[in-house]
Amino acid sequence: MTRLVVYEDSAPGVAVFDSRDAHEITPVLQEIDVGFERWDAPVHLAPDAENDAILDAFRPYLDALMGTTGAGSADVVKLHPEHPQAAALREKFLEEHTHSEPEIRFFVAGSGHFVLHENGRVYDILCEKDDLIQVPAGIKHWFDAGVAPSFTALRVFTDMSGWVAQYTGDPISSRFPVT
Repeated sequence: MTRLVVYEDSAPGVAVFDSRDAHEITPVLQEIDVGFERWDAPVHLAPDAENDAILDAFRPYLDALMGTTGAGSADVVKLHPEHPQAAALREKFLEEHTHSEPEIRFFVAGSGHFVLHENGRVYDILCEKDDLIQVPAGIKHWFDAGVAPSFTALRVFTDMSGWVAQYTGDPISSRFPVT
């Protein structure tokens, strides 16, 4: 189940907000301009569906979303425990970074934590199947799907070069392991 836990960035482990209720989560994230919603998409895919089949199945939703955000492309990212580079990819996403464009993800299957660092707080958002998150450009964050990652997500880009991170060099993610 989707969950948001908020901490002061100086106090790991001491939550100032903790909820699994999307109606409570959404306004807290809106305070930092992060979009969050649950899609009730009637799309059912096999766990081993090919990327093109996933994109085709979600095309009506993607077209509407890209029209709203001005995005230009979408792709599929899958990470599973047996992936030969799972550990290396986890490390890449674990470092705090920003992007010059919004980071938009829709979880088709599985789950992962988007952890945002904004205004002296850390926002740990457990995103699961049917969650859409829109992180504005410039917000410091990292992503962790755990030591045995298992998720499939749609990624929406405005920049055709795809996922490009600017790392901050701050080791904060090591002080806030996901729960």
